[in-house]
Amino acid sequence: LADFVLQTGWMAHGKQRARNWLAPLAVHCLIHATGTLAIALALNPQLWWLAILDFGLHGAIDYGKARIGLAAGLSPEVASYWWLFGVDQQMHALTHMGLAIALIAG
Repeated sequence: LADFVLQTGWMAHGKQRARNWLAPLAVHCLIHATGTLAIALALNPQLWWLAILDFGLHGAIDYGKARIGLAAGLSPEVASYWWLFGVDQQMHALTHMGLAIALIAG
């Protein structure tokens, strides 16, 4: 939800810019962290801090993707862009799996 449905164009394009990327990236990561916080509070409130971890990890992954894309001059017209997008989404999926394991293991 946070990467697609709840992400506005301002966030998606803004976090990819060479300059003035921090605010769009921070708002996007805050949406992710809010979702993680809601799940943590429902399942295991003492793990509320996983929301902070999610904020940082999501930000680092998206920041890295943007910097690599900018440095390589990638655009959706080239296959390398989609490879990078796939790696980004896989890293997010692994993060979510880790968060789920942490919540279940308690």
